[in-house]
Amino acid sequence: MLIDINAYTGHWPFKRLRGNSCGGVLERMKEYGTDLSVITNLNGVFYKNTQSANEELYEEVRSKRAFNDRFLPFGIINPIYAGWKDDFSTCVKNFGMKGIRVFPNYHDYTIDDPNLLDLVKMARDNDVAVALTMRIVDSRQRSWMDLSTEWALKDYLPLLRAVPDAKFMLLNLGTPLAMSEEDERTIREGNVLIDTSGRYITNFASFVKRFGKNRFAFGTHFPVLDYYTGLLRIESLRKEEADEADRELFMHLNASRFLKL
Repeated sequence: MLIDINAYTGHWPFKRLRGNSCGGVLERMKEYGTDLSVITNLNGVFYKNTQSANEELYEEVRSKRAFNDRFLPFGIINPIYAGWKDDFSTCVKNFGMKGIRVFPNYHDYTIDDPNLLDLVKMARDNDVAVALTMRIVDSRQRSWMDLSTEWALKDYLPLLRAVPDAKFMLLNLGTPLAMSEEDERTIREGNVLIDTSGRYITNFASFVKRFGKNRFAFGTHFPVLDYYTGLLRIESLRKEEADEADRELFMHLNASRFLKL
């Protein structure tokens, strides 16, 4: 079995994406043998009202029977937008979403914003995962209209410490992981799942040794990134680095446990 914890539908305004619909993602899933994908609508990063994107995603997933059992939608919530609590309730209770994604850098609020803390606590109380994206695109090839800086993993750690009993997904690691022992302990001891799509996971075995084999799961960041790199990091592990039981953890068991599938 194979579960992808980081995929998208929707558009990116500064780059043409291919396969950026449920049908397009499903084609790639079939090609690589992926059974289930956590999916988010990228439009919500740029819509003033992120809930419109969540509704689009929910409607698209429901539109075909073939999508129903293959996608696990996550909503995008902007906690400084009016009505966000209602949006959260709709996503979790009406749409059945098991996770939400936040984009503080794109939605222009700080990591210690009280509304964000309230949102994460609501997610914790509803047993909903909070997905934090380190980068969407490589800032070195950014559009002049896109953000000029990207957040590093260390920028998100105060949130993990502020609500230590919440469930966090750390996606598409894109900056060097120069971290203190306290920072590393925050990740090792937290309820954290890291996907394999990030550019800086060049030596996956060393990351597993550093943070623990229960902290990683297959993720593609497709269609922004190519589909295969996140899977190749798992497949390229040598026998002395990971046995078959470990590979099963990375391919689906960690994601199943974390998301209670």
